[in-house]
Amino acid sequence: MTAATPLGSSTPPSPGEAGRPDLPHLDAAVAAVAARKQAWTEIGMRERIALLDELTRDTLAVADRWAAACREAEGLDARQPVSGEEALVGPYFLLRNLRLLKKALRGIELVGRPWIPGPITTLPSGQVAARVFPQDVWDRAFFAGVTAEVWMEPGVTALDLPATQAAAYRTPDRRGGVALVLGGGNVSSIGPMDALSKLFVEDRVVLFKVHPVNAYLAPLLEEAFRALIGPGYLRQVQGGAEEGAYLCRHPGVDEIHITGSDRTYEAIVFGSGAEGEARKREGRPQLDKPVTAELGNVSPVIVVPGPWSAKDIDFQAENLVSSLVNNAGFNCNATRLIVTHAGWPERERLLAAVRKLLAKVPNRKAYYPGAAERFARFTGAHPEAESFGKGGGDRLPWALIPGLDAERRDDICFNVEAFCGVFGEAPLAAPDGAGFLERAVGFCNETLWGTLNVTLLVHPGTLADPAAARAVELAVERLRYGTVSLNCWAAAGYGLVVTPWGAFPGHTPQDIQSGTGWVHNTLMFSRPQKTVVRSPFRVFPKPVWFATHRTAHRLTPKLAAFEADPSPAKLPGILSLALLG
Repeated sequence: MTAATPLGSSTPPSPGEAGRPDLPHLDAAVAAVAARKQAWTEIGMRERIALLDELTRDTLAVADRWAAACREAEGLDARQPVSGEEALVGPYFLLRNLRLLKKALRGIELVGRPWIPGPITTLPSGQVAARVFPQDVWDRAFFAGVTAEVWMEPGVTALDLPATQAAAYRTPDRRGGVALVLGGGNVSSIGPMDALSKLFVEDRVVLFKVHPVNAYLAPLLEEAFRALIGPGYLRQVQGGAEEGAYLCRHPGVDEIHITGSDRTYEAIVFGSGAEGEARKREGRPQLDKPVTAELGNVSPVIVVPGPWSAKDIDFQAENLVSSLVNNAGFNCNATRLIVTHAGWPERERLLAAVRKLLAKVPNRKAYYPGAAERFARFTGAHPEAESFGKGGGDRLPWALIPGLDAERRDDICFNVEAFCGVFGEAPLAAPDGAGFLERAVGFCNETLWGTLNVTLLVHPGTLADPAAARAVELAVERLRYGTVSLNCWAAAGYGLVVTPWGAFPGHTPQDIQSGTGWVHNTLMFSRPQKTVVRSPFRVFPKPVWFATHRTAHRLTPKLAAFEADPSPAKLPGILSLALLG
């Protein structure tokens, strides 16, 4: 792009001749958004809401093509239910984000802050918790029995809470800034939603670098975001590590947000090679600008022993398997470790049900770079790993590594995010359920890498015992994770969108683990500590993201269309497909 290029034009890939970065193109893109950072802060609520309406219409217009492009790239057959993932994790999440942002801005317009729909309580620990989900009647219809709270950092009181919302809109001297968003390549809504967070929650204009893995979406995102691209509030560029490094160092970029790995974060903040290692040891960042990040997790599921029936076991096996195989295992919140009670009589039955289902779920294209090498590294470290399905070509088997020794703190399964279709199981010895929970919490907090999300599976019969219920609540309080979820995959913390998504606060640049900062967070809290999601132990109809869902490919496009324009008239078509799932 040159200085004379219209702001609304499509941006070509950044690499120049012979694969070298096209630096003038990148400079011009930074200059274009930087010129509009003050103007963005001056746009009122009604104009912002109108922009969100336009973004909603344009996103819906490309939704089918967006999902189709992802299916093609990931080798999915549109006739198979699993292909329904792409409409869900792409357009649906983005359309929901847009709808919730509109609702938040209306709250700011009326009372100066987004409206909190549920009660605000002070927990026994003294922390304040705000019920943020369900947001409305539609959430109650589609997520029956599911609730979510945002727990605030210690020190925030119920009286303080309103003042911690929409902080970017309360600053008297709003000068704005330029945020560089380095999008993730595994889930197609990550980058666009991160950009929306910077724009509408943090009041920044955005330079968005599309990840090379899903750069094929760039023309469609250009269409979806033209309401922001045209006036210059958002700019989209392409390229790889060289382009990203150049933009991170660019003096016109005020702050950075990255979705990726801790190694990429460290390369950005400290540099690479021996010099980067020295800077990290000495705490000398090479950048003098804020960097927020979401960097993954060895995501655990704690299976609390209880009176599980055969149907309970089958349902939760589907829950566990689906949380691994979704997106071929290329999720930062995919289940990486099942934590069980070694003496629980149903442990082997649950693992048998998991094995049975893994053998039935078709293997998928391992489209994300490095997957085969990571799979080989894990199975090489654990020759006892059990494989399911056939590998070969561009496909990998699923793999379960049962019976891991929790005392081996250096085990790869505890310290490295596999980022492919591999998970393990670690049985913990304990005298009873309460003892197991205490040990499981300590194991997850102290041994496992990352603090992004954790799931607990707790039978209602267990919760009926007051002592056990107290032990569960204590575990929820003590778990140092950004999202703690009871009875549903903790990826719900991402998908509900209203909830802040990010690592548990407190990581330093030298020990960044799952990252720092929050995205989504449409109620615009400035001091959240964690999200707590609660769900019934078994739900009906079957969740649309379950690997065994039979109508997901027909249902998810309807869900996306509903988020764009909710209407009771759309419910019968959705309900009929949901019941057939």
